[in-house]
Amino acid sequence: MAGRRHRRTAGTLLTAPLALLVLTTACGSDSDSGGTTAKPSATTNALGPVDRAAGAPVKIGIVSDGKSAALDNSVQFDVADATAKWLNEHHGGIGGRPVELVTCETQGDPGKGTDCGNQMVEKDVVAVAIGESAVGDAVAKPLSDADIPAMFYGLTTPALLSDPTTFTISDPNFAIQQLPIALAKAENLKKVTSVVIDVPAVLPSVQDVAPRLMKAAGLEYTLIRIPPGTADMTAQLQGVTSGTPGVVFVVGNDSFCISAFNGLRAVGYDGNISALSQCISDATRKAVPGDVLKGMTIAASMPTGGDDPSTVLYNAVIGTYGKGIPADSAVARGMFVTFAGLATALEGIKGDITPATAAAAIRAMPEKELPGAGGLKLRCNGKAFPETPAVCVRGGLTTTLDSDGQPTDFKVLGNSPIPN
Repeated sequence: MAGRRHRRTAGTLLTAPLALLVLTTACGSDSDSGGTTAKPSATTNALGPVDRAAGAPVKIGIVSDGKSAALDNSVQFDVADATAKWLNEHHGGIGGRPVELVTCETQGDPGKGTDCGNQMVEKDVVAVAIGESAVGDAVAKPLSDADIPAMFYGLTTPALLSDPTTFTISDPNFAIQQLPIALAKAENLKKVTSVVIDVPAVLPSVQDVAPRLMKAAGLEYTLIRIPPGTADMTAQLQGVTSGTPGVVFVVGNDSFCISAFNGLRAVGYDGNISALSQCISDATRKAVPGDVLKGMTIAASMPTGGDDPSTVLYNAVIGTYGKGIPADSAVARGMFVTFAGLATALEGIKGDITPATAAAAIRAMPEKELPGAGGLKLRCNGKAFPETPAVCVRGGLTTTLDSDGQPTDFKVLGNSPIPN
């Protein structure tokens, strides 16, 4: 595998045109070890001063795909519970009142996603936080119809990105299109191939938006859709080796990406490989050779590992209020950032706390740091990208992997101030 072409660093990307990039996740380990416990003084400082909530509770919905045959994101419910305890103990809950969670599990099923949305309406929640979900559209529809504000980890559907009570903490223009474009430009390559898990949540970005952006960048674009659970992808990936190497960008969960990375190796592909950081877990590191992972550029919306302030905060919350939450789980961190982002957007809400007043408070918030997100800023006034007013964050993070498949430094890209 000598002569691979993906030895680019995140720092190199800082000079590339990355104004528009999509759907991102954290890069880290999904091991079964418990959460990291910070030193008492560091934990106390990270959690902030005690500010206990009191009075009638505020119902906040938490929706996750949870556990199904294809995935297990059930840790998101544990993270939401820990986050609620932190908010109630150190941030006065929401509007001074304690947060009461109303949870629902979609199991990645659209029908159950719709049912979860309806349950949130029936149970009179004030707002909803939705982690990474394959059926986010189904969850969103009943909430949108009822004007209940919903904060999503990531969205790509145009209708939802224009909805006045829907918000997302991920720049829908951050990763799937422009990161591979930037890599191709940096390497003077002429084509991008997206190897994508075939689920509805991903398709608008890779099927509708990407071709236009790739063409504008002067790149040949190929989309390879592969069903979830496909263990051997060599048949689908044979064509990737034809012609001159380009950039192969992989979008999926870790089991999907393991099959994709190993399939690319099996067909003899020796060009540039990049991916969403959802691809990288302990399972990936064990199943994929280090020479394939080393130097791979990964898109992320939050860091994992290290000792940056956002990671210290996250570890303090799950170490103090959680039990057995993997410190480096990408989906766990995603729920924290989504839920904490919703709470941050609601800081300062006064008077009656209803879906209407919550939505107004979210839209009126000043720009603030997004908790747990490595320095990214949050503002939900609809002006981050006026054509997609649901977006609350500009840009994201990138990192490169070392020979052990571990992320190196995380770099903030494209997170320019959102205007008044």
